[in-house]
Amino acid sequence: MGLTAGVLAVDAGNSKTDVAVVAADGTVLATARGEGFRPPAVGLDAAMSALAETVGRALGAAGVHEVSYVSACLANADLPEEERQLTAAVAGRGWGAGVGVRNDTFAILRAGVSEPRGVAVVCGAGINCVGMLPDGRTARFPAVGRISGDWGGGWALAEEALWHAARAWDGRGEPTALALALPGHFGLPDMASLIEALHLERVDPARRHELTPVLFAVAAEGDGVARAIVDRQAREIVSMAVVALRRLGLLEEETPVVLGGGVLAARHALLDGRIRELLAARAPKAVPRVVTGRPVLGAALLGLDRLGAGAGAQERVRLHFGG
Repeated sequence: MGLTAGVLAVDAGNSKTDVAVVAADGTVLATARGEGFRPPAVGLDAAMSALAETVGRALGAAGVHEVSYVSACLANADLPEEERQLTAAVAGRGWGAGVGVRNDTFAILRAGVSEPRGVAVVCGAGINCVGMLPDGRTARFPAVGRISGDWGGGWALAEEALWHAARAWDGRGEPTALALALPGHFGLPDMASLIEALHLERVDPARRHELTPVLFAVAAEGDGVARAIVDRQAREIVSMAVVALRRLGLLEEETPVVLGGGVLAARHALLDGRIRELLAARAPKAVPRVVTGRPVLGAALLGLDRLGAGAGAQERVRLHFGG
């Protein structure tokens, strides 16, 4: 019979997976990193097999066979049906006596707060928002794209920048420096060349995300169109945060609002300042903070919460991950 650890913490995003095996006292016994977790793209069985390989490496390095609790924060766990399906899939692997599956946004939230209380908005490739209270109540959004009312994230920002640049180039829209900056990023002379290159896939469509930093650079130089796009993103972020705060009855209490994901972690001055300005107006008691640490810390803390671990255990695991 092998040893039993406290928590198997899993943060499985679209681009990468981090796993940590954590003792009940917060000591990190082992970690492992693997590929992204994308059931919609590759199917649940293939996604779980890739996850199992990463988990197996972590458990092997820790010298344990099972844990008391599996705290899995997974991308694409957006709807209750998806959470039920993924919980069954994780439980079926036999990694631990107890299993908790949540959307990966909860990992970022828990990593950024000292107790399971607050709201997080993640703006990376896409956008999502969650909130939680110590009594277990949560605030959620479906967060499956435009059909659930979402707008924003790196991909949407790049698409919006392209739309405005194309219309500026052909005369349908307001002039903007984006019309030269976007094709210039790929070494092309104008939007006609970029449109053709993207349409014929001479430029890999996946590289469109590279245009988001270009958008922010143009906005920082004062371009009105680019600044309007950034302002819209700030408004979307604050709208989600305020709704989550209201649902949990936290608008009148000092409450952390954790900001995470690549777009927010980049700390673009215009976006960051506008978010804080809008929050101050709509939720004056909200305390915004940007989290740049590894979200697997949040998954570990959620697991330790479930085990009733004390402050010492939380501090130990935070120190390990620099959170």
